[in-house]
Amino acid sequence: MTAFLAATAGAFSLCAHQSPAVPAQGQASSSQQEPEKKKFIKWVDFNVTYLAMQKAMKIDIDSHKCGGTICWIDLLAYLGTKYGGDFSKYKSNDMDILVGKLQSKSIGELTAGMKNFSYYKEAYSAVLGGLVGKFTVNGAEQYGLIGFSPIAKSFPYQDYDDFGTRRTYGYSRPHLGHDMLAATGTPVVAVESGVVEALGWNQYGGWRIGIRSFDSKRYYYYAHLRQNRPYAEGLAVGQTVTAGDVIGYVGHTGYSTTENVNNINVSHLHFGLELIFDESQKESVNEIWIDLYQITKLLRQHQMEVVRNSETKEYTAKKQIEVASETPVKSGR
Repeated sequence: MTAFLAATAGAFSLCAHQSPAVPAQGQASSSQQEPEKKKFIKWVDFNVTYLAMQKAMKIDIDSHKCGGTICWIDLLAYLGTKYGGDFSKYKSNDMDILVGKLQSKSIGELTAGMKNFSYYKEAYSAVLGGLVGKFTVNGAEQYGLIGFSPIAKSFPYQDYDDFGTRRTYGYSRPHLGHDMLAATGTPVVAVESGVVEALGWNQYGGWRIGIRSFDSKRYYYYAHLRQNRPYAEGLAVGQTVTAGDVIGYVGHTGYSTTENVNNINVSHLHFGLELIFDESQKESVNEIWIDLYQITKLLRQHQMEVVRNSETKEYTAKKQIEVASETPVKSGR
């Protein structure tokens, strides 16, 4: 894994405790020696804690209620720059001091001399960009947490913090998702609005769903869905789904080249998030998957209540959420 990180870290990437390379004085940069290569982030170590996200989000929401414009991602990116990406250093008072400074200065003024702020702003925006903002519920406009927990309200589940642990089916590899243990048939909810980009059988994930965010930066992966009836009725590739929509049901399919096989021992949802800064990163050795454990703790406070149709046995969201969206990027997967 260390060799892989070293190989994928580029001029605009920033692994933990690593700074971008700077040409020595008098030495020509690579862009002067050869045609400039396209620059995009090639690796993200996202370890922002639940407590930091929770506090930053509350400050953002309270600010907007009072007519302010404080952005939670700006707060986290500032602290990420300060800590070199290591949020084990996080102190609540650091955020209080930052908010105090924002009473008299803009975030642009405060970060003018911070070399890596732009990296953390872009990286954290890619991770969190679709979770907080304006939305309407049954016609009433609101501002706050838009993203939903992938497990519907009132259905018990248990988080299993196993990102990066070893998997051996097919070949030895790290586990690049977050497992949420729940009973078979538990409704799975779309965390963020987007377009269904993948649907069907995968020998590793079983019945799975891939949903791309409207800004194209996030690819949400929901896997090991229920045998025989894995998806919400009518779900199809190319379809737009809204945050909070029921999209499928928990199961334990997968680990088989034969479709519809339950070869996973424990019923659970494999929930994954891939970041995409350039389309060349898709289906490649340069994929960026992040640890979602802290984010699922944040989303647990926002679960969609669902209702069951006794005739079809399908669940649907109880509330109608509308989220302003950009034109989605059309692409296959």
